[in-house]
Amino acid sequence: MTIAVVILNWNGRSLLETYLPSVVKFSSEATVYLADNASTDDSVAFVRSNFPSVKIIQNKTNGGYAKGYNDALKTLDEDLFVLLNNDVEVTQNWLQPIVREFEQDKTMVAAQPKILDATNRDRFEYAGAAGGYIDSLGYPYCRGRIFDSLEKDEGQYDDNCEIFWATGACLFIRRTAFREVGGFDEDFFAHQEEIDLCWRLKTLGGKIMYLGASRVYHLGGGTLASAKPQKTFYNFRNTLLLLLKNVKGTRVFALIFFRMLLDGLAGMRFLLKVEFVHIWAIIRAHLSFYTLFGKFLKKRKKHRATIKYSEIKSLVWKYFILKKRTFKEL
Repeated sequence: MTIAVVILNWNGRSLLETYLPSVVKFSSEATVYLADNASTDDSVAFVRSNFPSVKIIQNKTNGGYAKGYNDALKTLDEDLFVLLNNDVEVTQNWLQPIVREFEQDKTMVAAQPKILDATNRDRFEYAGAAGGYIDSLGYPYCRGRIFDSLEKDEGQYDDNCEIFWATGACLFIRRTAFREVGGFDEDFFAHQEEIDLCWRLKTLGGKIMYLGASRVYHLGGGTLASAKPQKTFYNFRNTLLLLLKNVKGTRVFALIFFRMLLDGLAGMRFLLKVEFVHIWAIIRAHLSFYTLFGKFLKKRKKHRATIKYSEIKSLVWKYFILKKRTFKEL
């Protein structure tokens, strides 16, 4: 298989300086691309000067993760795309175990490696850990990460396992599958667009895998830190959009209503912590959801999801009430 490792970047010169060397060093069997989202810093000049083997794709605008990758991948013809955040350190032989599985299993359309924390290297990292799932209320979680609780890596997820969604921090996907489902939904802009993509891939019968023999380290929050209200906005809004677009049957409307009530409880938690900017972010998220409601109803009719998506009934109940903190306890 031909392989394209594509790193999306926006004003990430310092991150590239830290993390790009490992990608160049350990990806000799791939073509490495920097897809720059109209950065205003010297990211592109830095890469051109210091990493001449890296090919540059310059997007005209900063369209976020979704549009950024859609634009960047349009002209690439490699068999396998590896979408890699600019704050990921890869390791020796990180590509081979996953590429081998793609070559052997033609039903596999997407995959991810083990994602560990770059700053706490024996812990799983929030954005993907050991593969993603969704509960019945639409809350994403991972093997190795339940809400903000991160497990220590003790080899418990050194296996290969079919999952529901693979993280966008390090997403392997067949070119043909990516194009068959139309790429990322650009209305998401950033956050949970990879879950939407994987949902559509699963609807078409594709297999998504976690492959524990490959390991990378992710800093996380490199572009939009977890404490930023804009991240709160996208997480709350995009969850509602994700459910509206993908959950089958009329129950979706009751589900969305209940999730909005739970969003109100989340707002109360922010109130107790005197974090008013996050309360306003939730309000803005709901208002934005209303403006996109009609558009996503049309997408829903076109998509017609038919698959079961939830592995457990209520992650909130098990985590906050029953105090379950690890994937095994669920």
